Amino acid sequence: MERRNQTVMKLAQTALLAALCYVTFTFLQIKIPMPEGDATSLHIGNAFCVLGALLLGGWYGGLAGAIGMTIADIMDPIYITGAPKTFILKLCIGLIVGLVAHKVARINESSDKKYVLKWSVIASAAGLGFNVVADPVVGYFYKQYILGQPQQMAEVLAKWSTATTFVNAVVSTILVAFLYNAVRPILLRSGLLIKIKKTA
Repeated sequence: MERRNQTVMKLAQTALLAALCYVTFTFLQIKIPMPEGDATSLHIGNAFCVLGALLLGGWYGGLAGAIGMTIADIMDPIYITGAPKTFILKLCIGLIVGLVAHKVARINESSDKKYVLKWSVIASAAGLGFNVVADPVVGYFYKQYILGQPQQMAEVLAKWSTATTFVNAVVSTILVAFLYNAVRPILLRSGLLIKIKKTA
């Protein structure tokens, strides 16, 4: 019964984080128009994907980011064609953060605040660093070979995407470090921080 309650709580928290991913990306982004009606943007949507992975584990955090950001793409006529790419990349961000935080560092087993802070930053940087490389590279091939965009346009978008994704990663890492380490003690005291298996 307790395990079932934990699963329900995890799903509810995943849904909340997915909603935060959607809201922050949709309403707080700074969109930068590109040629051919395309765009890239500055946003903090990835921060809540990473936060989810730190709080709930890689799969749940990854799914929160993947679902929230994919729905945001689907609802935006400029980004709708990139929704499949978004789903895969956000899921990967969550899995990488979860792997580093919970399998390598096992932060959920530690009460050392400095240790938790250090590894939450490292895990965030690992997941978002992956995205800095993968987003423009995958985006380039996706745009050119799946969507049939001209090579020159795909290259321009990839270059701009690298810059904006890097800025997003730095801002999100700082934000997550603050949010996670502020929220974690509160959730621990209230019993809302669910224990994560070592394989998370």
